[in-house]
Amino acid sequence: MKLVLYSKPGCHLCEGLQEKLEQIQSIDFDLEIRDITTRDDWFQAYQYEVPLLFWTTDQTVGDELHPPSPILHPIPRPSPRSSVQQLEQLLRRYLGVDRPQYSNSQSREVQPGSGS
Repeated sequence: MKLVLYSKPGCHLCEGLQEKLEQIQSIDFDLEIRDITTRDDWFQAYQYEVPLLFWTTDQTVGDELHPPSPILHPIPRPSPRSSVQQLEQLLRRYLGVDRPQYSNSQSREVQPGSGS
């Protein structure tokens, strides 16, 4: 699973959220940071909205006119005052992860939730 964080240089809220996401060890995800200043379409869409957080899987959407691209599912913006633990709880709720699961090597691992 991948998390996508739309950010921009000098955005302290973006930097704070990125730091907290990087501290989460009990959920397995790849974090992709997208700098909105590198693409005009991102900048026009998100210049007043960053930070924005989405999750995605390998599922894509596209047709003969548009190349396949991953489907992005929004995650509500956490409060800047949220702790790492509170952010982890938010991710568990939206990603369907029930509880921390660690492998023998203590690597980050996702356990699918029951959807409840």
